[in-house]
Amino acid sequence: MRRAILLISLLLAPCWAAAAELKLSTWNLEWLTLRPAGDPALPPDVRPKSAADRAVLRQYAAQLAADVVALQEVEGPEAAATIFPPPDYVLHFTRDRVVQRVGFAVRRAWHFIANPDLVALNVTPGARNPLRAGADITLVLPGGRLRLLAVHLKTGCREDRLDRSSRPQCHLLRLQLAALQGWIAQRRDEGVPFVLMGDFNRWMDPRETFFAGLQQAAPLTRATEGHSSPCWGGGGFVDHIIAGGAARAWMRAGSLRVTVYREQGAAAKAVLSDHCPVSARFAVPE
Repeated sequence: MRRAILLISLLLAPCWAAAAELKLSTWNLEWLTLRPAGDPALPPDVRPKSAADRAVLRQYAAQLAADVVALQEVEGPEAAATIFPPPDYVLHFTRDRVVQRVGFAVRRAWHFIANPDLVALNVTPGARNPLRAGADITLVLPGGRLRLLAVHLKTGCREDRLDRSSRPQCHLLRLQLAALQGWIAQRRDEGVPFVLMGDFNRWMDPRETFFAGLQQAAPLTRATEGHSSPCWGGGGFVDHIIAGGAARAWMRAGSLRVTVYREQGAAAKAVLSDHCPVSARFAVPE
């Protein structure tokens, strides 16, 4: 009996070791919808992805092999399921009535609780094209919980100084910054580890003010800090993974990865996505 128990323990040990590490990723899939071209809900210049395009993206998702993926520009679970198969992933999306929604793909090995959408990020609720809410979930870990927020912020203010720019896009991004500060402050007060992931549409180099504004609410660690993205020829990151609370210490140093497409050129970029998957690994307590 003792030998049997010892054997079972040895067999289980590698599984627990694997479960103690999380691979978190963010991926903007650029107009992932099952609507046909010319659908009135789509801009005239949008070419929906074909079944063959989605098959290629599904292969990249398998290569990515993330535990949790924050998704942007996906219409909903039906479209997401063509990239993240339901036998492997559970899909959660905001309730926004827009084509470009925000959500999560969570590997079935992990249990999560869906929290209310962060609707405060929609700072233009009455507009014809309202901004997107944030998708908010709590991942249940062996040794506690991890709060995750997926975002897709306003485009058009990638590098302007927020405290000086008079551009309308920057005004809206300032309002979204305040909404994120409120969410971070709540997690800080609760003492809950948390990670923000998504398309921030914002470079966060040392001189800019957006990340500094986020850190007014709590100390944060950004996986992309000090790095440039190799996606489609290189440039600054707009897709970020940002940890707060105890999760700052969980982020493995040097674990930032970008899954670069083998396909090259404008034609491939148009049918795949103008964003590459960005990921980082976290060691989580048992």
